[in-house]
Amino acid sequence: MRWVFELHAASTLMMAGLIWFVQLVHYPLFAAVGESAFVAYERSHQMRTTWIVAPLMAIELITAIAIATTPLGKSVRILAYVGLTLVAVNWLSTALVQVPDHERLGRGFDGATAARLVATNWIRTAAWTIRGAIALTMLRSTSSEI
Repeated sequence: MRWVFELHAASTLMMAGLIWFVQLVHYPLFAAVGESAFVAYERSHQMRTTWIVAPLMAIELITAIAIATTPLGKSVRILAYVGLTLVAVNWLSTALVQVPDHERLGRGFDGATAARLVATNWIRTAAWTIRGAIALTMLRSTSSEI
């Protein structure tokens, strides 16, 4: 079972690092692409990002469910449920806010949509940062239990 905690921590920490890069570097640079090249850039961004993000998010979700349904100590179980709740926050935010904003931007640059994307992405940035701490704490806490 240890490998599930390790895989979970790895996928979560990769997403935490990626979301910080996107938040501080990638999204703010959207305005610098230029309107004439933006649609092609945005569509390429969506395709390439999906190849990285989709498998990591799927692994994170599957391992979070596996951990939450594993009989462990009370403190680890609480962390697992909080972590699983944050996974749901990330999935919902992605599906309901970020994906629709990217679809709008894929039809043409819009400053208000880009600004909203950057602002609302702080939800995922915070959630993945907290999840990273939770994943590491669970991994450390369960090293003797599993």
